Amino acid sequence: MSQFQRLFLVVTPDMCRTPAFERAVALARVSGAPLHMALFTHVETLAAVGRINPEGMKQAVDSYLAGHREWLEEEASILRSQGLEVTTEVVWTKHPAEEIIDHVRQIPAGMLIKDVRPESAVMRAFVTPLDWQLLRRCPVPLHLVTDAHNPVPLKVAAAVDPFVHADGASEFNDRIVRAAEGLAMLCRAELHLLHACNATAEHFGSSLIRLPWLEGLQKRMRTGAEEVFTILANRHGVPPKQRHFLLGPPVPTLTDYAIRSEIDVVVLGSSLRKSFEHEILGSTSEALLYRLPCSVLVVHPEGVCDPEHHRR
Repeated sequence: MSQFQRLFLVVTPDMCRTPAFERAVALARVSGAPLHMALFTHVETLAAVGRINPEGMKQAVDSYLAGHREWLEEEASILRSQGLEVTTEVVWTKHPAEEIIDHVRQIPAGMLIKDVRPESAVMRAFVTPLDWQLLRRCPVPLHLVTDAHNPVPLKVAAAVDPFVHADGASEFNDRIVRAAEGLAMLCRAELHLLHACNATAEHFGSSLIRLPWLEGLQKRMRTGAEEVFTILANRHGVPPKQRHFLLGPPVPTLTDYAIRSEIDVVVLGSSLRKSFEHEILGSTSEALLYRLPCSVLVVHPEGVCDPEHHRR
């Protein structure tokens, strides 16, 4: 029996098999889960035509959507002939995030799978990309796929933070590891446990580097974090050779490790915090999303992304 109620793939409008497409199909095969493939689209040039010629716009939109439905159904037919349970739909919408989240809840889906499309720094400064909106609000694990060199992942890594002392932090680390364990078990992949410990002089600021007590403080912080990391690894039965307690800033350290070790998927925890009355993602998760060379699976603390939490 599948661990997923249903896999939900967000299809790009390019009408081609993308990395996320290949990953979703591969996971559907190994899990036996039904796969729903949905394309959410809106073309501004067609919308502009509608302001001049509403009837012409309707015909253009109908033709555009029909072409995409035909392609998607052709792909689904191939997959059905291979024994997969596949459903499809094409949705014309100006608000894809709202539509996607509504669909995830209505299906219901066990995992949302989507190609990740990095935005420029300028775009991120003024626009909230669809990826960010889904990261903040998706009520199920969100798998953002950058590369499907191995459609069925061979190496899955859980990135945890034993430094966190907030309420529920221990349970959240367990939740991250369980998500990674489930994916690794499903795919018969290696499970790795990661932490990048940033208890360095640079972390405290250059003005403190020469203070005599700083080295002792750094050592105590590293020792405390490593003890919690070891307890977590022991609790989940991660073999010693697959535990990686790394020293350095999280983003470059984890990125470098993922490259050197050829990790296919990094499982991250992304919690929300309040700032200036708006909900924003932790900076580490945001940065890793656009720096990691591999795909990511993002989970939230239990209850953070329930419907009531985001009701406006």
